[in-house]
Amino acid sequence: SLRRSMKKILIIGAGFLQNFVIQKAKKMGYETLAVDADPNAIGSKYADKFAVVNIVDEEACLEYARQEKIDGVLTAATDYGVLTAAYVAREMNLPGLNYETAKLIKNKYRVRKCLYEAHIDDTEQAYEVDSETDLEKLSEKLTFPVMVKPCDGSGSRGASRVDTKENFAAACKIAMSSSITHRAEVETFINGKEYGAESLVVDGEVHVLGIMRKWMTEPPYYAELGHAIPTDLPPEVEERAERYVENAIKALGINFGSVNMDMLITSEGKIHIIDIGARMGGNMIGPCVIPYGSGVDYMANMIRNAVGDEKNFGTSAHGCVATRLLAFKDGVVARMPDFDALEKDYGVEIYHHLKLGQKVNEYHTNLDGCGYIVAKADDVETAIQKAETVLNIIKETIFCTD
Repeated sequence: SLRRSMKKILIIGAGFLQNFVIQKAKKMGYETLAVDADPNAIGSKYADKFAVVNIVDEEACLEYARQEKIDGVLTAATDYGVLTAAYVAREMNLPGLNYETAKLIKNKYRVRKCLYEAHIDDTEQAYEVDSETDLEKLSEKLTFPVMVKPCDGSGSRGASRVDTKENFAAACKIAMSSSITHRAEVETFINGKEYGAESLVVDGEVHVLGIMRKWMTEPPYYAELGHAIPTDLPPEVEERAERYVENAIKALGINFGSVNMDMLITSEGKIHIIDIGARMGGNMIGPCVIPYGSGVDYMANMIRNAVGDEKNFGTSAHGCVATRLLAFKDGVVARMPDFDALEKDYGVEIYHHLKLGQKVNEYHTNLDGCGYIVAKADDVETAIQKAETVLNIIKETIFCTD
C-alpha cells in the first residue's frame, strides 16, 4: 500500500517550536512520529503518532524508534534532544550527528577550548569551573569584565556578566546551579552586538544559510527578543563571519545536520563565537527567518537530510524579514488582541500561545516568551518597524485594565 512506502521520521520533542517541524514533515508526506515527556505537548495533536517519552532518556527513545522502525530522526529548537537524536541515529545506523561530537557540543567549555586552540575566532580568555575550582585564585588571574555561563542547558538561564572579582564566585555558583553537570565556563566579556548564524551540514558539506541580526534583553539575562535578515554588517565582516562559522563546524567535527550559532561582533569587526547548538535554532528561525530572508526551504532540507532524501538548495525569492518575541513584564492577560485583524492590517504573521486570564512572567529566558511576530517588507528597517508596532499594540491590549 501507499502507506508502506512513506518514510517514517521521529522528531525528538513536541513543544511549540518542534511542532513547526512536525507539521512540515507531515505536509511533505512523511509519516511523522514525535516523543515528549509532556503528554499535552502541542505536537502530540499534529504528529501521526505520539508517545510520552522523556527526550533526554536515550534508551527509552531508542526503544520507541526501533519498535516503530523509523527511517530518520531529528531534534529542533532545543539542546536537550541533541544527544538522544545522535544516539538513536548511531544505534539504528541512520543519518545523524556523530555521537561523540554531540557530547562535545554539549560541553560549552570544550567547544570554546577547541575553537580557541584552533584559532577559529578572535577570543582571548576561556576557563571552566566546577565545585572543586578555587574561585578566589582564578579571579586573580582574570581580566574583567567576564561572562559566566552554565556548561550545558538551553536558552540563557544562569548566564551573567561579572565586572569585579568580588562578584565572581557568586555568579559562578548561580551558573553552576543552572547546569546539569554543575559546571560553568568563564570567558572574556565582549562588548559587541549579537548575531546568529544558521547552517546545515549535508554529506560533509557546510551550507551557511544565513547570518542574522539579533536583539537581546538588557543584562544580566541576555535572552533573544528578535531576529532580522539582512544584517547591518559591512559585507567584508559578514563574509568573514560565514568563514568562521564554516571553520568552527569543521574544527568541531560536526558531520551532519543543523547548526545554530551565536556570535558577538565588535564595532571593530572582531568576531567571537559564543554559543553553538547542533540543531535548528528556535524562535521561528526554521519556519520563517531563514526561508523568508535567504529563500532556502531550510526545514524541508533538514527533514530530507534526516531520512537520506535528495536536498535542494536552490533559493526562491528572498527578501527582508524581522521577528519580535511576545515578551512582556509580569502580568495577567486581561484582554485578547484581534490577531487576525492585526495580521491583515499590518501584513505580519503572528504565532502565539496566549490565553485569557493567563499569568505571564517577566521575560528573562526563552521559556517566558508567549509567541512571535514575523514581518516581511522590501527593506529591513520597515520590517523591524512593523514588528515593533504590532508588539506594542499587543502589549497595550493584553494588560489593559479598563
